[in-house]
Amino acid sequence: MKYNMMGRTGLYVSELCLGTMTFAGTGMFKNVGQVDQEGATKLVKQALDSGINFIDTADVYSQGESERYLGQALKNVGVPRHDVVIATKVRGRMGPGPNNIGLTRGHIMDAVEDSLKRLQTDHIDLYQIHGYDAVTPFDETMAALDNLVKRGLVRYIGCSNLAAWQIEKTLGLSALHGWARFETVQAFYTIASRDLEREILPMMDAEQMGLMVWSPLAGGLLSGKFERDRAGPNNARRSAGFDFPPMDKNRTFDIVDAMRPIAAKHNVSVARVALGWLLSRKNVMSVIVGAKTEEQLADNIGATALKLDAADLATLDEVSKLRPEYPIWMFERQGAGRVPEPK
Repeated sequence: MKYNMMGRTGLYVSELCLGTMTFAGTGMFKNVGQVDQEGATKLVKQALDSGINFIDTADVYSQGESERYLGQALKNVGVPRHDVVIATKVRGRMGPGPNNIGLTRGHIMDAVEDSLKRLQTDHIDLYQIHGYDAVTPFDETMAALDNLVKRGLVRYIGCSNLAAWQIEKTLGLSALHGWARFETVQAFYTIASRDLEREILPMMDAEQMGLMVWSPLAGGLLSGKFERDRAGPNNARRSAGFDFPPMDKNRTFDIVDAMRPIAAKHNVSVARVALGWLLSRKNVMSVIVGAKTEEQLADNIGATALKLDAADLATLDEVSKLRPEYPIWMFERQGAGRVPEPK
């Protein structure tokens, strides 16, 4: 297992992060997975034994039950608190009232206390906003998060599902007021969906932020279990009525078709090739992998041992490359002869 710096912080996290959306599996998350407490404990132990020290959850996953299962699993395993980096998120609806949602100071203060109780810990290593709240100004949110850091309830803060300009605005506010800043971005990024490379990744490079990848297998479409003209297995997420994230399926299957011979060449699953491609990207800090079974988790962990050669990567990069989009194609045109060629 390789360890990468969490952005510019000096804290090291494993290149794979255990995702816990499959824990409990109630409400809208029942189609993702319904791992019980015993199963959650086994998966957490397996992850820790493999060298994974980074675990991600969210308060909204099964209305807090995922956090509760994770906290109990860590107690059951008996791992020292300083040996695991726990990440969770805030924003989603956690009750019927008008203020049980969003990124207001009030909701953040209530939500962090609830998450700490469910996780059975006195601090959260990485506290992330789970998206954009259109009715709450960023300065209110950032001031509240800074307060949590100063109180020691949260060590670092991060964001998820924001546009590049929104992230830059928060960084400007943090610099102006001396507040804690977002050190990580959790975003959707796969070989079949590389939109992140247009604006967000260049911004992150410039700001030294760490990238956490969610849904690296595109909701199962890159697992190799689906084909263009037939459905996947009945227990697969996409076959269970949770067709998310949205994908251009024809383009995705073109990429899967290119991955199959590479998988056969290395005698690994298509899923490992998809994960291996992500792990080869210099921008990626950690890839979040979720599992319903120990066998699934073992296959995902095996991606860390896969070494794609230059020919493999060239094939995968070519079949998945982004279509030119303005103003990127103008940057490339105007940059000709201006930017030195790489040596």
